Amino acid sequence: MIKSTLIKNVKIVNEGKIFKGDIRIKQDKISLIAPSIPLTQDENVVDGDNKYLIPGLIDDQVHFREPGLTHKGDIYTESRAAVAGGITSFIEMPNTNPQTTTMEKIDQKLEIASRNSAANYGFMFGGTNTNLEEIKKIDENKVAGLKLFLGSSTGNMLVNKKEVLKEIFKTSKLVISVHCEDELTIKNNLNHYLKIYGKNIPFKFHPKIRSSEACFKSSSDAVKLAVETGARLHVFHLSTANETKLFSKIPLEEKQITSEVCTHHLWFSDKDYKNKGSKIKWNPAIKTEEDRTKLWEALNEDLIDVYATDHSPHTIDEKNLPYTESPSGGPLVQHGLLAMLDCVNKGKITLEKFVEKASHNPAKIFKIKKRGFLKKNFYADMVLIDLEGKTNVTKNNIMYKCGWSPFEGYIFNSSVIKTWVNGKLLYDKGKIIESGSAKRLEYIR
Repeated sequence: MIKSTLIKNVKIVNEGKIFKGDIRIKQDKISLIAPSIPLTQDENVVDGDNKYLIPGLIDDQVHFREPGLTHKGDIYTESRAAVAGGITSFIEMPNTNPQTTTMEKIDQKLEIASRNSAANYGFMFGGTNTNLEEIKKIDENKVAGLKLFLGSSTGNMLVNKKEVLKEIFKTSKLVISVHCEDELTIKNNLNHYLKIYGKNIPFKFHPKIRSSEACFKSSSDAVKLAVETGARLHVFHLSTANETKLFSKIPLEEKQITSEVCTHHLWFSDKDYKNKGSKIKWNPAIKTEEDRTKLWEALNEDLIDVYATDHSPHTIDEKNLPYTESPSGGPLVQHGLLAMLDCVNKGKITLEKFVEKASHNPAKIFKIKKRGFLKKNFYADMVLIDLEGKTNVTKNNIMYKCGWSPFEGYIFNSSVIKTWVNGKLLYDKGKIIESGSAKRLEYIR
């Protein structure tokens, strides 16, 4: 018989409140939450030592690189790093090799994850200029949502035919998540800098090439099309102040159009290219301090609904190539939560609001069953955190397959103590405990 686990003496963070209490786990779910729960015979007991217990993060945008790009990362390595970073569920993107643009390819990824993933898993179905008929065959119970690249990024999945895009928006009942950058604007900007520098363009010009104008043009076009067609739109990784004006403050449940912001756009600014170079080259680009300030304001004011990482690893050799050859993206799942907890400590966001954006809202938007909250009969996906702990990011404790982090050498003033996935302790004070408790995400549709 499986023992129940009693977590005592924790500050529970859920639905805008923080309260002291205990939580009992039976099998894979939360069976009881109360101010004080008496111990039963043969029960596992964890003393939370008055630390904070939050719902496991649901990262709605990761690139784990499997299949086909596993020299950069794979579901096994990156999901373990995610669990170490308090992420208990992830939604993975379709720009793998082969691309995830048919239900057959979705099934193949689900099978790999069922064997190898430490965290709960879901996958996006990729839209292209030519797979509308495949989109119509989507099994909504197996797919987290539809992903469209409206600006080219890693994987060459650009959807640039307006008539196809409109048809997809009219056809899909799923949430349509979009990467928004205007391709023509970027191309013209790139040609300008190529004439000056050749392929060795300084990385500081990345936000001038993949500019604010390129982002706003594409995002505003996507929002207009969603309004016209009634599509359920989710705009990924906002990076500019101007884009935040496209969204409304109405309650999440009433929104047809939602948005997301990522770790790097909240932490870094264009001033960091001098020291970090290619290590903070993302698409969309990290932009100005003013943009960063406005993104924080929009997140706190509920114009932005979701926090995610856009974890997208590349090898350090790939990143060290000249600007035009160095791929965009970097690893973040292990350190994104820590970065945000430091921001909680600095007063940039409350812990309650962060939990709303990182756990509650992704579950609501993608209609994920019984996850994202600390509630009775919900899956016991939980993270014990210390807002006064220290975490020194070193080569020795980086868990990404690529072996590097843009935070390397940084000391966070917070720490992840323990992570439970479906009631099983998977991460404990720096160590992953193998247990195979991950499940496929289920959706309420």
